[in-house]
Amino acid sequence: MLTITGRSGRPLCDGVARRDFLRIGGLAMGGLSMPQILQAEAMARVGHSAKSIIMIYMAGAPPHQDLFDLKMDAPLDYRGPYSPISTKVPGIRISEHMPYSARIMDKLVPIRSMVGSVTGDHDSQICYTGRSAKGVTIPPGGWPSLGAVMSKFQPGGKAASSAVPPFVGLAPKAGHPPYGSPGHPGFLGPACSAFRPNGEGIADLRLNGISSDRLGDRRALLAAFDKMRRDVDKSGLMEGLDVFNQQAFDVLSSSRLLEALDLSKESTETRERYGKGDTRNYGDGAPRNNEHFLVARRLVEAGARCVTMNYGRWDFHDRNHAELLTHLPWFDQGFSALVEDLHERGLDKDVAVVAWGEFGRTPRLNATGGRDHWPRVGCAVLAGGGFKTGQVIGATDRLGGEPTERPVHFGEVFATLYHWLGLDLVHTTLPDLSGRPQYLVDGWQPMKELI
Repeated sequence: MLTITGRSGRPLCDGVARRDFLRIGGLAMGGLSMPQILQAEAMARVGHSAKSIIMIYMAGAPPHQDLFDLKMDAPLDYRGPYSPISTKVPGIRISEHMPYSARIMDKLVPIRSMVGSVTGDHDSQICYTGRSAKGVTIPPGGWPSLGAVMSKFQPGGKAASSAVPPFVGLAPKAGHPPYGSPGHPGFLGPACSAFRPNGEGIADLRLNGISSDRLGDRRALLAAFDKMRRDVDKSGLMEGLDVFNQQAFDVLSSSRLLEALDLSKESTETRERYGKGDTRNYGDGAPRNNEHFLVARRLVEAGARCVTMNYGRWDFHDRNHAELLTHLPWFDQGFSALVEDLHERGLDKDVAVVAWGEFGRTPRLNATGGRDHWPRVGCAVLAGGGFKTGQVIGATDRLGGEPTERPVHFGEVFATLYHWLGLDLVHTTLPDLSGRPQYLVDGWQPMKELI
């Protein structure tokens, strides 16, 4: 086994011990190896899309009535102190603390009627799979996330190479594990997990102290191990592994992934446009790291198929409006910069962007000025994908507590994304760990409003 530094991380929620960093090894040595990951990906390529998705999990769930669905006719203890402002699209008004998004509303689709959370518990699963973590039958191994499905089904993008993982998660290690999840692979297994280039993991992409000659020696050693296994294995399944070993070494020997993660290659103007935010974790949640928006754009340009990022900790049970000002202005800057940047680079039809939390917040402020969990309705915002933007989908009642027009289930958004990627929702299934075929979504159809 060749390990280029790095330390073992804690196990994922599905019990799979995994490194966030690259590990190169032969099957003879046991454990998950990059050749296995690459082989599984290549064997499953049935789609032909060159499209990518950036999914932003607003950990802890933002208050929908303070972002896209302000209720100025409601009593003060419901609507709070914020006022709405006009946007580039006449008739669409959003929070005064989202001026950047207001200027590009023609490129956005706020959804004011998100439903689907069953219990109102904090869990990123519904944002990454479209399915609730409770109240439904869960197959052995658990539901796979969007990124896991994409890494299994979809070939690389326009600039893809074996040096860029198809699924990259920018999630941190968080005190509350779901806040730090990039989306789990579920029953698809570790081969479809996200590559997570966090912190010191970036250094693991460099051959520190290892020359190309020494790397070649390890390549030869690895080939010898695999040849031994092929000699022992009479089934023929080991044949052809050399190509995957080659690709695994390409990840280390190529500069493509490192370059995508290197923001110094961007102009000062671009970096200032996105802003820096705060790279520290917020409580037990995620950092408000605006540079992740820029990294996500660079990763899809380099060929990543799905990039997930976790932003902040929006669980404002106390002092909701004061706490919101520690998140919303930075989020507004980074999110709008990402959307504009994709348009300016001609990527708006090939890259879809989704931002949301796991549920909404209570219409009425509590005794400490906070908003508690409200699974009955929440919000989301979409961009890119060649979708029909510049519109609002759905509506809620006067107090912002119940959907009154066009409730949108998380599963419908996933159906729309999978359809956009070219996957057949009717006939495409994936076997779970018991061998039972599972559909990508539970009968949901693509949203006609978007496509």
